[in-house]
Amino acid sequence: MKYHVWTEGCQMNVADSQRVASALEALGYVAESEADQADVIVLNTCVVRQSAEDKAYGRLTSLLPLKRKRPELVINLMGCLVGVRGAEVLRTKLPMVDVFSPPSEPGPLVRYLLERDGHDLAEAERLQRFAYQDEATTVLNAQTGGYTLPAFERGRAVSAHVPIVYGCSHACTFCIIPFKRGVERSRPVGEVAADVRGLVEQGVREVTLLGQIVDRYGQDIDDGPTLAGLLRAIHDIEGLERIRFLTSHPNWMTDDLLCTVAELPKVCEHIEVPVQAGDDAVLANMKRGYTNGDYRRLVERIRILIPNVSIGTDIIVGFPGETAEQFEATYTLLADLKIDVAHLARYSTRPGTVAQRRMVDDVPEAEKVRRFQVLEDLQERVVGEINARFVGTRLEVLVEDLHKGKWRGRTRNNKLVFFEAGPTPEAPGHNLRGLTVPVTITQAGAWSMQAERLADR
Repeated sequence: MKYHVWTEGCQMNVADSQRVASALEALGYVAESEADQADVIVLNTCVVRQSAEDKAYGRLTSLLPLKRKRPELVINLMGCLVGVRGAEVLRTKLPMVDVFSPPSEPGPLVRYLLERDGHDLAEAERLQRFAYQDEATTVLNAQTGGYTLPAFERGRAVSAHVPIVYGCSHACTFCIIPFKRGVERSRPVGEVAADVRGLVEQGVREVTLLGQIVDRYGQDIDDGPTLAGLLRAIHDIEGLERIRFLTSHPNWMTDDLLCTVAELPKVCEHIEVPVQAGDDAVLANMKRGYTNGDYRRLVERIRILIPNVSIGTDIIVGFPGETAEQFEATYTLLADLKIDVAHLARYSTRPGTVAQRRMVDDVPEAEKVRRFQVLEDLQERVVGEINARFVGTRLEVLVEDLHKGKWRGRTRNNKLVFFEAGPTPEAPGHNLRGLTVPVTITQAGAWSMQAERLADR
């Protein structure tokens, strides 16, 4: 029996797909790269923007001929398109779907397959416990008690995502995530640590801790843990080389967290902290809870406390009511701060959000595209200038994989680097996957850098 997983969306969706894949493998299924050859197809969806939702429906439509030809094929719709509030409307709208699963929950699919295959109640319960664990649906590893990667990633994955906070309780006016993923739920420190230990035993060298607002970790628990405390708890796991986390919110980025990043050698000098807009009125309409000045001071503080830090941000252009002058405030903010990474998006209305219910999407699409392009051009210049400073410098690269005859990896501050692999890259003694390699940067562009490997010392 074979399974195929299609994933659209953020790193949390990637992590969720890994977990449903592992749950299926615990039931005896094997991965299949071609959907038309699979017995179970999982569509893990995103609806943060209209384009992502359209992709999900397009993918479902493309599967209709296959489902008609093979009625026994199991189609599982998972993720934010389903959400946490039930799928009654979708059941009527999408009769070709056999199983609807909320975000981060392989459980409905596991139960469906067990019932279909005729397991008795006791056996089903045993297999169910083995295949997934409570809400997080973490697959159990017999040796570590942690998470087991899908077979095709085991021994090959160098980096892995570890969810630590599910859901979100902030409710920005533009965002549909709280409606789809529910309120914040922080995972216990011990459970997260078990996942990390298990991943390291499977060859992973770098983990990225995930949350919709990751620096709110533990806020939903009375006297709960903090992200800084969690970083300290997993830091000494043997074999773990690097730790990252995303995505943060400016209001929850504390000095304790920043000092912890600076103090712990394994925690990388890269902070993702979205600003979304540069105008105070737009930020207030977004219900972000800070001002342009607040964000500027935070960036300054980050750079003081964490030397050599790189900073990433998110920007939405064309939010309802955004004037040309307000957009210029965003442009000026980016130009002044010289951020390493800016994830840009054009505003799209999401049904059920405050912005959709109370605001008019009045910025023409052509203007949204223009503003997007203006910021993209700015960022290309800014990041090109930032990266040019690295030419001639020595950096440490954690090698992830081979790409078109070159090794590909990232620096501690999340710069993408390529260097020549040599004639026998996969041969014993030449395979660098998972190793931290010293390089000298020889060329730098806006999106990546080229390097030469230095001799090990």
